[in-house]
Amino acid sequence: MAITFKGGVHPPESKHYTEDKPIERIPAPEVVYVLLSQHIGAPAKPIVKRGDVVKKGQKIAEAAGFVSANIHSPVSGKVKTIDRIPHFLGSYSQAVVIENDGEDTPAEELEPHPDWQNLSPEDIRNIVAEAGIVGMGGATFPTHVKLSPPKEKPIHTVILNGAECEPYLTADHRLMLENPDEIVEGALIIKHTLGAERVIIGIENNKPDAIETMRKSAEGRGIEVAELKTKYPQGAEKQLINALTGLEVPSGGLPFDVGCYVQNVGTAKAIYDAVVKGIPLIERVVTVSGLAVKEPKNLLAPIGTKLSELVDACGGTSGEVGKVIMGGPMMGLAQWTLETSVTKGTSGLLLFPPEMASVGEETTCISCASCVDVCPMRLLPTSIAHNAKYGRFEIAGKLGAMDCIECGSCVFVCPANINLLHYIRWAKLELRKMAKK
Repeated sequence: MAITFKGGVHPPESKHYTEDKPIERIPAPEVVYVLLSQHIGAPAKPIVKRGDVVKKGQKIAEAAGFVSANIHSPVSGKVKTIDRIPHFLGSYSQAVVIENDGEDTPAEELEPHPDWQNLSPEDIRNIVAEAGIVGMGGATFPTHVKLSPPKEKPIHTVILNGAECEPYLTADHRLMLENPDEIVEGALIIKHTLGAERVIIGIENNKPDAIETMRKSAEGRGIEVAELKTKYPQGAEKQLINALTGLEVPSGGLPFDVGCYVQNVGTAKAIYDAVVKGIPLIERVVTVSGLAVKEPKNLLAPIGTKLSELVDACGGTSGEVGKVIMGGPMMGLAQWTLETSVTKGTSGLLLFPPEMASVGEETTCISCASCVDVCPMRLLPTSIAHNAKYGRFEIAGKLGAMDCIECGSCVFVCPANINLLHYIRWAKLELRKMAKK
Protein backbone atom coordinates (compact mmCIF):
# COMPACT_ATOMS: atom_id res chain seq x y z
CA MET A 1 0.00 0.00 0.00
CA ALA A 2 1.35 3.43 -0.95
CA ILE A 3 2.07 5.74 1.98
CA THR A 4 1.79 9.51 2.09
CA PHE A 5 1.30 12.65 4.19
CA LYS A 6 -1.71 14.81 5.07
CA GLY A 7 -2.67 17.52 2.58
CA GLY A 8 -1.11 18.18 -0.80
CA VAL A 9 -2.45 18.24 -4.35
CA HIS A 10 -2.24 16.16 -7.51
CA PRO A 11 -1.55 18.46 -10.47
CA PRO A 12 -1.45 16.95 -13.98
CA GLU A 13 1.78 14.93 -14.04
CA SER A 14 2.76 15.57 -17.68
CA LYS A 15 5.71 13.19 -17.33
CA HIS A 16 4.78 11.16 -20.40
CA TYR A 17 6.77 13.52 -22.62
CA THR A 18 10.11 12.27 -21.27
CA GLU A 19 9.67 9.39 -18.78
CA ASP A 20 10.45 6.77 -21.42
CA LYS A 21 13.35 8.66 -22.97
CA PRO A 22 16.83 7.47 -21.92
CA ILE A 23 19.34 10.02 -20.69
CA GLU A 24 21.17 11.53 -23.65
CA ARG A 25 24.63 13.00 -23.17
CA ILE A 26 25.05 16.20 -25.17
CA PRO A 27 28.48 17.27 -26.47
CA ALA A 28 30.20 19.88 -24.36
CA PRO A 29 29.67 23.32 -25.92
CA GLU A 30 32.49 25.36 -27.45
CA VAL A 31 32.24 27.79 -24.52
CA VAL A 32 30.94 27.12 -21.00
CA TYR A 33 29.76 29.76 -18.54
CA VAL A 34 30.30 28.42 -15.03
CA LEU A 35 28.50 30.56 -12.45
CA LEU A 36 30.27 31.12 -9.13
CA SER A 37 26.95 31.45 -7.27
CA GLN A 38 25.02 28.23 -7.86
CA HIS A 39 24.51 26.93 -4.33
CA ILE A 40 23.13 28.07 -0.98
CA GLY A 41 25.74 30.09 0.91
CA ALA A 42 28.63 32.28 -0.15
CA PRO A 43 29.58 32.32 -3.85
CA ALA A 44 32.78 30.44 -4.62
CA LYS A 45 35.99 32.45 -5.07
CA PRO A 46 37.72 32.03 -8.45
CA ILE A 47 41.28 30.62 -8.27
CA VAL A 48 41.95 30.91 -12.01
CA LYS A 49 42.39 33.97 -14.19
CA ARG A 50 42.04 34.95 -17.81
CA GLY A 51 44.41 32.99 -20.04
CA ASP A 52 44.87 30.08 -17.63
CA VAL A 53 44.77 26.60 -19.15
CA VAL A 54 42.49 24.27 -17.21
CA LYS A 55 41.76 20.55 -17.29
CA LYS A 56 38.43 18.78 -17.08
CA GLY A 57 37.53 18.36 -13.43
CA GLN A 58 40.07 20.94 -12.24
CA LYS A 59 38.97 23.15 -9.35
CA ILE A 60 38.46 26.67 -10.72
CA ALA A 61 36.76 28.25 -7.69
CA GLU A 62 36.96 27.38 -4.02
CA ALA A 63 34.38 27.52 -1.26
CA ALA A 64 34.29 30.93 0.42
CA GLY A 65 33.36 29.54 3.83
CA PHE A 66 31.90 26.46 5.48
CA VAL A 67 28.50 26.97 3.82
CA SER A 68 29.78 27.26 0.27
CA ALA A 69 31.00 24.86 -2.41
CA ASN A 70 33.98 24.29 -4.69
CA ILE A 71 33.40 24.53 -8.45
CA HIS A 72 35.24 22.59 -11.14
CA SER A 73 35.70 22.97 -14.87
CA PRO A 74 33.43 20.69 -16.93
CA VAL A 75 35.83 20.87 -19.89
CA SER A 76 39.53 21.27 -20.64
CA GLY A 77 40.55 24.49 -22.33
CA LYS A 78 41.47 28.10 -21.65
CA VAL A 79 39.84 30.66 -19.36
CA LYS A 80 38.48 33.30 -21.68
CA THR A 81 37.39 35.72 -18.98
CA ILE A 82 35.66 36.03 -15.62
CA ASP A 83 32.61 38.15 -16.27
CA ARG A 84 29.05 38.83 -15.16
CA ILE A 85 26.35 36.89 -17.01
CA PRO A 86 22.58 36.56 -16.49
CA HIS A 87 21.83 34.61 -13.31
CA PHE A 88 18.83 32.32 -12.88
CA LEU A 89 17.61 34.44 -9.94
CA GLY A 90 17.06 37.38 -12.28
CA SER A 91 20.20 39.47 -11.80
CA TYR A 92 23.75 39.26 -13.15
CA SER A 93 26.47 37.24 -11.45
CA GLN A 94 30.12 36.33 -11.96
CA ALA A 95 30.99 33.31 -14.06
CA VAL A 96 34.20 31.71 -15.25
CA VAL A 97 34.01 31.59 -19.05
CA ILE A 98 36.07 28.75 -20.54
CA GLU A 99 36.82 27.99 -24.19
CA ASN A 100 36.58 24.24 -24.70
CA ASP A 101 39.60 22.74 -26.50
CA GLY A 102 37.68 19.53 -27.22
CA GLU A 103 40.41 17.36 -25.67
CA ASP A 104 38.70 16.49 -22.35
CA THR A 105 42.12 16.32 -20.69
CA PRO A 106 41.39 15.06 -17.15
CA ALA A 107 42.67 16.83 -14.04
CA GLU A 108 42.54 13.74 -11.81
CA GLU A 109 42.61 15.89 -8.69
CA LEU A 110 40.41 13.50 -6.70
CA GLU A 111 41.66 10.04 -5.85
CA PRO A 112 39.19 7.19 -6.49
CA HIS A 113 38.32 5.00 -3.49
CA PRO A 114 36.52 1.82 -4.56
CA ASP A 115 37.36 0.55 -1.07
CA TRP A 116 35.45 3.41 0.58
CA GLN A 117 34.47 1.17 3.52
CA ASN A 118 38.00 1.72 4.83
CA LEU A 119 37.60 5.51 4.84
CA SER A 120 36.65 7.40 7.97
CA PRO A 121 33.51 9.57 8.01
CA GLU A 122 35.74 12.65 8.06
CA ASP A 123 37.62 11.39 4.99
CA ILE A 124 34.35 11.03 3.10
CA ARG A 125 33.11 14.46 4.16
CA ASN A 126 36.39 15.94 2.91
CA ILE A 127 36.07 14.17 -0.46
CA VAL A 128 32.47 15.36 -0.83
CA ALA A 129 33.52 18.92 0.02
CA GLU A 130 36.45 18.83 -2.39
CA ALA A 131 34.14 17.50 -5.14
CA GLY A 132 31.81 20.47 -4.73
CA ILE A 133 28.69 18.36 -4.22
CA VAL A 134 25.44 20.13 -3.32
CA GLY A 135 21.83 18.98 -3.08
CA MET A 136 20.75 18.21 -6.64
CA GLY A 137 17.02 18.15 -6.03
CA GLY A 138 16.99 21.93 -6.35
CA ALA A 139 17.89 23.15 -2.85
CA THR A 140 21.67 23.15 -3.60
CA PHE A 141 22.69 23.07 0.07
CA PRO A 142 26.38 22.05 0.33
CA THR A 143 26.38 18.30 1.01
CA HIS A 144 29.49 18.21 3.21
CA VAL A 145 27.70 20.57 5.61
CA LYS A 146 24.58 18.43 5.62
CA LEU A 147 26.78 15.37 6.33
CA SER A 148 27.99 17.13 9.50
CA PRO A 149 25.02 17.14 11.90
CA PRO A 150 25.58 18.20 15.53
CA LYS A 151 27.15 15.42 17.60
CA GLU A 152 24.30 15.63 20.09
CA LYS A 153 21.80 14.81 17.31
CA PRO A 154 22.81 11.43 15.87
CA ILE A 155 21.21 10.20 12.66
CA HIS A 156 19.41 6.85 12.75
CA THR A 157 17.62 6.97 9.37
CA VAL A 158 18.90 7.99 5.93
CA ILE A 159 16.15 8.73 3.40
CA LEU A 160 16.81 8.98 -0.33
CA ASN A 161 14.26 11.11 -2.13
CA GLY A 162 13.19 9.47 -5.38
CA ALA A 163 9.70 11.00 -5.32
CA GLU A 164 10.29 13.59 -8.06
CA CYS A 165 6.81 14.93 -7.41
CA GLU A 166 7.06 18.03 -9.63
CA PRO A 167 5.11 17.72 -12.90
CA TYR A 168 7.13 17.23 -16.12
CA LEU A 169 10.44 16.37 -14.41
CA THR A 170 11.84 12.87 -15.04
CA ALA A 171 15.60 13.30 -14.48
CA ASP A 172 15.59 11.35 -11.19
CA HIS A 173 13.27 8.71 -12.67
CA ARG A 174 15.73 8.02 -15.47
CA LEU A 175 18.70 8.02 -13.07
CA MET A 176 17.00 5.34 -10.97
CA LEU A 177 16.36 3.23 -14.08
CA GLU A 178 19.81 3.69 -15.60
CA ASN A 179 22.11 4.03 -12.56
CA PRO A 180 20.47 2.12 -9.71
CA ASP A 181 23.64 0.44 -8.44
CA GLU A 182 25.49 3.75 -8.17
CA ILE A 183 22.57 5.29 -6.25
CA VAL A 184 22.44 2.35 -3.84
CA GLU A 185 26.22 2.53 -3.31
CA GLY A 186 25.92 6.27 -2.71
CA ALA A 187 23.25 5.60 -0.09
CA LEU A 188 25.53 3.14 1.69
CA ILE A 189 28.36 5.68 1.67
CA ILE A 190 26.01 8.20 3.32
CA LYS A 191 24.94 5.59 5.87
CA HIS A 192 28.59 4.80 6.67
CA THR A 193 29.44 8.50 7.02
CA LEU A 194 26.60 9.21 9.43
CA GLY A 195 26.67 5.92 11.33
CA ALA A 196 22.97 5.44 10.57
CA GLU A 197 21.05 2.22 11.19
CA ARG A 198 18.46 2.40 8.44
CA VAL A 199 18.22 3.49 4.78
CA ILE A 200 14.91 4.04 2.97
CA ILE A 201 14.49 5.05 -0.66
CA GLY A 202 11.07 6.64 -1.22
CA ILE A 203 9.63 6.55 -4.76
CA GLU A 204 6.17 7.64 -5.92
CA ASN A 205 3.97 4.89 -7.34
CA ASN A 206 3.70 6.59 -10.73
CA LYS A 207 7.18 5.13 -11.31
CA PRO A 208 6.61 1.36 -10.87
CA ASP A 209 9.57 0.54 -13.11
CA ALA A 210 11.88 2.61 -10.89
CA ILE A 211 10.51 0.94 -7.76
CA GLU A 212 11.16 -2.50 -9.24
CA THR A 213 14.64 -1.58 -10.50
CA MET A 214 15.74 -0.02 -7.23
CA ARG A 215 14.40 -2.97 -5.21
CA LYS A 216 16.44 -5.38 -7.32
CA SER A 217 19.56 -3.28 -6.86
CA ALA A 218 19.00 -2.85 -3.10
CA GLU A 219 18.20 -6.51 -2.45
CA GLY A 220 20.38 -8.01 0.25
CA ARG A 221 22.06 -4.68 1.05
CA GLY A 222 19.95 -3.62 4.01
CA ILE A 223 18.08 -0.89 2.12
CA GLU A 224 14.29 -0.51 2.03
CA VAL A 225 12.50 0.79 -1.07
CA ALA A 226 9.14 2.30 -0.12
CA GLU A 227 6.21 2.99 -2.43
CA LEU A 228 4.80 6.49 -1.94
CA LYS A 229 1.42 7.78 -3.08
CA THR A 230 1.71 10.08 -6.07
CA LYS A 231 0.99 13.47 -4.57
CA TYR A 232 2.65 16.87 -4.46
CA PRO A 233 4.78 17.90 -2.49
CA GLN A 234 5.66 14.30 -1.55
CA GLY A 235 9.34 15.06 -2.06
CA ALA A 236 9.50 17.86 0.52
CA GLU A 237 11.80 16.83 3.39
CA LYS A 238 9.33 17.13 6.24
CA GLN A 239 6.54 15.41 4.32
CA LEU A 240 8.86 12.60 3.21
CA ILE A 241 10.06 12.00 6.76
CA ASN A 242 6.50 11.94 8.08
CA ALA A 243 5.29 9.55 5.37
CA LEU A 244 8.19 7.11 5.71
CA THR A 245 8.82 7.15 9.46
CA GLY A 246 5.77 8.72 11.11
CA LEU A 247 8.07 11.29 12.73
CA GLU A 248 7.26 14.99 12.62
CA VAL A 249 9.98 17.63 12.36
CA PRO A 250 9.11 20.34 14.93
CA SER A 251 8.27 23.90 13.97
CA GLY A 252 11.49 25.70 13.11
CA GLY A 253 13.38 22.40 13.26
CA LEU A 254 15.47 20.38 10.84
CA PRO A 255 15.45 16.68 9.92
CA PHE A 256 18.33 15.91 12.30
CA ASP A 257 16.06 17.03 15.17
CA VAL A 258 14.22 13.72 14.67
CA GLY A 259 17.31 11.70 13.73
CA CYS A 260 16.71 11.74 9.97
CA TYR A 261 18.82 12.73 6.98
CA VAL A 262 17.23 13.32 3.56
CA GLN A 263 19.14 13.42 0.29
CA ASN A 264 18.10 13.37 -3.36
CA VAL A 265 18.89 10.26 -5.43
CA GLY A 266 20.90 12.41 -7.84
CA THR A 267 23.06 13.62 -4.96
CA ALA A 268 23.66 10.02 -3.87
CA LYS A 269 24.86 9.27 -7.41
CA ALA A 270 27.17 12.31 -7.27
CA ILE A 271 28.59 11.11 -3.93
CA TYR A 272 29.30 7.72 -5.49
CA ASP A 273 31.06 9.38 -8.44
CA ALA A 274 33.23 11.51 -6.15
CA VAL A 275 34.15 8.86 -3.58
CA VAL A 276 34.42 5.73 -5.72
CA LYS A 277 35.50 7.20 -9.06
CA GLY A 278 37.21 10.44 -8.03
CA ILE A 279 34.95 12.58 -10.28
CA PRO A 280 33.79 16.00 -9.03
CA LEU A 281 30.33 17.40 -9.78
CA ILE A 282 30.74 18.78 -13.31
CA GLU A 283 27.57 17.59 -15.07
CA ARG A 284 23.96 16.74 -14.31
CA VAL A 285 20.76 15.38 -15.87
CA VAL A 286 18.24 18.02 -16.93
CA THR A 287 14.71 17.32 -18.15
CA VAL A 288 13.89 19.67 -21.05
CA SER A 289 10.14 19.59 -21.64
CA GLY A 290 6.93 21.57 -22.12
CA LEU A 291 4.58 22.16 -25.04
CA ALA A 292 6.90 24.74 -26.61
CA VAL A 293 9.79 22.24 -26.99
CA LYS A 294 9.99 20.31 -30.28
CA GLU A 295 11.46 17.12 -28.86
CA PRO A 296 11.47 16.89 -25.04
CA LYS A 297 14.45 14.97 -23.65
CA ASN A 298 16.45 14.06 -20.55
CA LEU A 299 19.89 15.52 -21.18
CA LEU A 300 23.18 14.92 -19.38
CA ALA A 301 24.71 18.37 -19.68
CA PRO A 302 27.98 19.91 -18.49
CA ILE A 303 27.60 22.51 -15.76
CA GLY A 304 27.92 25.89 -17.50
CA THR A 305 26.01 24.93 -20.67
CA LYS A 306 23.74 27.79 -21.77
CA LEU A 307 20.02 27.05 -21.50
CA SER A 308 19.66 27.99 -25.16
CA GLU A 309 21.97 25.10 -26.07
CA LEU A 310 19.74 22.66 -24.19
CA VAL A 311 16.80 23.86 -26.27
CA ASP A 312 18.85 23.48 -29.45
CA ALA A 313 19.69 19.90 -28.45
CA CYS A 314 15.94 19.24 -28.36
CA GLY A 315 15.35 20.53 -31.87
CA GLY A 316 14.49 24.07 -30.83
CA THR A 317 11.07 25.49 -30.02
CA SER A 318 7.73 24.59 -31.53
CA GLY A 319 6.20 28.03 -31.91
CA GLU A 320 6.08 31.09 -29.69
CA VAL A 321 7.35 30.75 -26.13
CA GLY A 322 5.32 32.48 -23.43
CA LYS A 323 7.13 31.26 -20.32
CA VAL A 324 10.43 29.59 -19.43
CA ILE A 325 10.91 27.87 -16.07
CA MET A 326 14.07 26.46 -14.53
CA GLY A 327 12.99 23.52 -12.39
CA GLY A 328 9.39 22.32 -12.10
CA PRO A 329 6.18 24.31 -12.65
CA MET A 330 5.23 24.34 -8.96
CA MET A 331 8.46 25.56 -7.32
CA GLY A 332 10.69 26.41 -10.27
CA LEU A 333 11.89 29.88 -11.22
CA ALA A 334 10.62 31.79 -14.25
CA GLN A 335 13.53 32.83 -16.48
CA TRP A 336 13.84 36.07 -18.40
CA THR A 337 16.53 34.77 -20.75
CA LEU A 338 17.98 31.54 -22.09
CA GLU A 339 21.45 33.05 -21.85
CA THR A 340 21.98 31.90 -18.27
CA SER A 341 23.59 28.51 -17.75
CA VAL A 342 23.05 25.08 -16.22
CA THR A 343 23.99 24.89 -12.56
CA LYS A 344 24.29 22.02 -10.10
CA GLY A 345 20.65 22.53 -9.13
CA THR A 346 19.10 22.69 -12.62
CA SER A 347 16.74 19.72 -12.58
CA GLY A 348 14.56 20.90 -15.44
CA LEU A 349 14.00 23.47 -18.17
CA LEU A 350 10.37 23.93 -19.19
CA LEU A 351 9.08 26.00 -22.10
CA PHE A 352 5.39 26.81 -22.49
CA PRO A 353 3.34 28.64 -25.15
CA PRO A 354 1.69 31.99 -24.30
CA GLU A 355 -1.75 30.46 -23.62
CA MET A 356 -0.23 28.40 -20.79
CA ALA A 357 1.52 31.42 -19.28
CA SER A 358 -1.53 33.57 -18.57
CA VAL A 359 -2.39 34.44 -14.97
CA GLY A 360 -6.00 34.83 -13.92
CA GLU A 361 -7.17 38.08 -12.37
CA GLU A 362 -7.11 38.09 -8.57
CA THR A 363 -10.55 38.35 -7.00
CA THR A 364 -11.90 38.35 -3.45
CA CYS A 365 -11.33 35.38 -1.14
CA ILE A 366 -14.57 33.38 -0.81
CA SER A 367 -13.50 31.68 2.43
CA CYS A 368 -13.74 28.21 0.87
CA ALA A 369 -10.75 26.91 2.90
CA SER A 370 -9.38 24.98 -0.09
CA CYS A 371 -5.90 26.32 0.72
CA VAL A 372 -6.23 25.14 4.32
CA ASP A 373 -7.26 21.65 3.20
CA VAL A 374 -4.23 21.15 0.97
CA CYS A 375 -1.51 22.85 3.03
CA PRO A 376 1.01 20.08 3.87
CA MET A 377 2.21 22.09 6.88
CA ARG A 378 -1.34 22.45 8.25
CA LEU A 379 -1.18 26.25 8.16
CA LEU A 380 -3.84 28.85 7.34
CA PRO A 381 -2.45 30.27 4.08
CA THR A 382 -5.29 32.71 3.48
CA SER A 383 -4.97 34.23 6.98
CA ILE A 384 -1.19 34.55 6.73
CA ALA A 385 -1.47 36.12 3.27
CA HIS A 386 -4.23 38.51 4.33
CA ASN A 387 -2.18 39.82 7.25
CA ALA A 388 0.93 40.16 5.08
CA LYS A 389 -1.02 42.05 2.43
CA TYR A 390 -1.90 44.72 4.97
CA GLY A 391 1.52 44.86 6.62
CA ARG A 392 0.65 42.89 9.74
CA PHE A 393 3.80 40.79 9.57
CA GLU A 394 4.03 39.98 13.28
CA ILE A 395 0.58 38.42 13.17
CA ALA A 396 1.56 36.52 10.02
CA GLY A 397 4.56 35.22 11.95
CA LYS A 398 2.40 34.07 14.86
CA LEU A 399 0.25 32.18 12.35
CA GLY A 400 3.31 30.19 11.27
CA ALA A 401 4.50 32.02 8.14
CA MET A 402 8.08 30.84 8.71
CA ASP A 403 6.94 27.20 8.63
CA CYS A 404 5.65 27.55 5.05
CA ILE A 405 7.70 25.33 2.70
CA GLU A 406 6.64 27.44 -0.33
CA CYS A 407 5.27 24.46 -2.26
CA GLY A 408 2.52 26.53 -3.92
CA SER A 409 -0.27 24.02 -3.28
CA CYS A 410 -2.46 26.80 -1.89
CA VAL A 411 -2.08 28.88 -5.05
CA PHE A 412 -2.80 25.85 -7.22
CA VAL A 413 -6.26 25.32 -5.69
CA CYS A 414 -7.33 28.92 -5.01
CA PRO A 415 -10.51 29.68 -7.02
CA ALA A 416 -9.98 33.41 -6.49
CA ASN A 417 -6.54 33.36 -8.18
CA ILE A 418 -4.93 34.93 -5.11
CA ASN A 419 -1.16 34.55 -5.17
CA LEU A 420 -1.06 33.45 -1.56
CA LEU A 421 2.55 32.34 -1.81
CA HIS A 422 3.64 35.79 -2.96
CA TYR A 423 2.23 37.36 0.22
CA ILE A 424 3.63 34.59 2.46
CA ARG A 425 7.10 34.99 0.96
CA TRP A 426 6.84 38.72 1.56
CA ALA A 427 5.92 38.06 5.19
CA LYS A 428 8.90 35.71 5.61
CA LEU A 429 11.23 38.31 4.13
CA GLU A 430 9.99 41.02 6.48
CA LEU A 431 10.11 38.70 9.49
CA ARG A 432 13.75 37.89 8.72
CA LYS A 433 14.52 41.61 8.52
CA MET A 434 12.81 42.16 11.86
CA ALA A 435 14.79 39.33 13.44
CA LYS A 436 18.08 40.99 12.45
CA LYS A 437 17.24 44.29 14.17
